[in-house]
Amino acid sequence: MSEPPVIVRDAILAVDIGATTTKFAAVDDDGRLVEEVRREPTPYPCTPERLVDFVLGHVERSGCARVGVGFPGALRDGRVLEPGNLSRPGGFTSPIDPVLHEAWQGTDLERALREASGLDVRVVNDATLAALGCCEGQGRELVFTLGTGFGIALVVDDVNVRIRDVGDEVFLDGLSYDELLGDHARSQDEALWNDRLVVAVTNFVAEFAADVAHLGGGNSRRVDVARYEGQRWRVVVNDNVATLRGAAKLFR
Repeated sequence: MSEPPVIVRDAILAVDIGATTTKFAAVDDDGRLVEEVRREPTPYPCTPERLVDFVLGHVERSGCARVGVGFPGALRDGRVLEPGNLSRPGGFTSPIDPVLHEAWQGTDLERALREASGLDVRVVNDATLAALGCCEGQGRELVFTLGTGFGIALVVDDVNVRIRDVGDEVFLDGLSYDELLGDHARSQDEALWNDRLVVAVTNFVAEFAADVAHLGGGNSRRVDVARYEGQRWRVVVNDNVATLRGAAKLFR
């Protein structure tokens, strides 16, 4: 396999770590992609050290001097509070490993990537990065990431507002949002998945008094937009690379 081309150092390497797949692409300061998106399976079991090595390899090949990373779990100032599905040693469908889960909690991922690469690296929650990539900058915008799991982010007048990570919260019948609105559930019954998604989106829009609901992530193309007709708030369906475009805003 040939090595990807070296990108000019002025570009930003955008990294979207997913529970199943991780996407990489270089973007300019306005968030425009300057190369094709590259996709690789997220490595499992995914220890902090293994993830750092995995991302570092792409960083070194990119030639970029800045790196913006979206992480699929709860963070505060680049430090992991909850690792989401990365604490499942075999991926989304495997049970949580308490030892792996404990290893992730408190990990300063941003610092680890900075020290390993010697570069300016900034790490945020993946839903936050998606919000930066797709929000319009006015009013109350709620962003939903629809991928292996389910995430939300809130942006008010172009400022990200810290809210809780909802993926593990109970949604219906004792099952979580991740379990009922993730890709596994969608693959079992897409119509039912859309039904449940309407309920979740409507409830969260009401809770956060949002004016716009942005639907993004790998399963945004599966959304039945007609189900949202007649709402007082707008629904915007974004493409799967909006998260990568958001990396540029981390450096403004």
